[in-house]
Amino acid sequence: MPWNVLLLRMSAIYGFIGAFLGSHMAGAGSYAFKPIHAHILVVGWLSLFAYSSYYRSYQVPKSSKLAFAHVWTAIIGSIGLTAGMWMYNLNPFNFPSSFTTVFYIVGGSTLLLSFFLFLLMTFKYSESKK
Repeated sequence: MPWNVLLLRMSAIYGFIGAFLGSHMAGAGSYAFKPIHAHILVVGWLSLFAYSSYYRSYQVPKSSKLAFAHVWTAIIGSIGLTAGMWMYNLNPFNFPSSFTTVFYIVGGSTLLLSFFLFLLMTFKYSESKK
C-alpha cells in the first residue's frame, strides 16, 4: 500500500475518533477528554493527513528507509501519545502511575522522532511530482 494511502486511512480513523469524542463530550456535558480529543485531531487527523499529502505530492522512492521510518514512527507515535495521554490523565485501568507516565513519554518521544524524520524528508525529497 502506498504511504499516502496508509496515512490517509489512519488520518480518517483519527478524524472519526476525534469527532466522536467531541460529540460524546458535548452530549455528556463533561470535558474530561478535552486534551485527548484535541491531540487526536491535531497529531492524528491533521498531521497524518498533512503527511499523506506530502507523500502524494512529492517524489519519494517506495524503497526509502527514511520514509518507512517516518511513516511508522508517525503512526505508532500518534497512537502512543494519545493513548498514553488518556491513560496518564484518566487512568481507566488503574495502572501504576510509573507505567502511565513512561507510556505517555515513550509515545510522545516516538511522535517527536517522526516530526524530526519528516523534517529530514522535506530536505531530501523536495522535488514535486509532475
